[in-house]
Amino acid sequence: MQTDAYKQALLDLKQEYQARIDKISDHIAHPQDQLQQHWDDQAVAASRDEMRKALLIEAEQGLAQVNAALRRIEEGEYGSCIECGELIDEKRLNAVPFTAYCIDHAPQ
Repeated sequence: MQTDAYKQALLDLKQEYQARIDKISDHIAHPQDQLQQHWDDQAVAASRDEMRKALLIEAEQGLAQVNAALRRIEEGEYGSCIECGELIDEKRLNAVPFTAYCIDHAPQ
């Protein structure tokens, strides 16, 4: 299996996830004048912070999946299901390049 195109797609995703993580982390670390806001506005800001934290966790998990896929490329294991060992369909890899599972063993 030629992995060059998948590796490039994964590297692009890695850059995208890292940029997202950096941006969200910056927003969490540097809230905009929260002490100056009215109480109602502070409640909205707190809700936004929780949403940002959830988005941060999602981006970190995505980055971890991308890094794992890049390791599988380096180890020559990319494109094989880690559950059954069968080749993962190229259409699936094109849609989800970081997947480690064939369609039959994909987590629900």
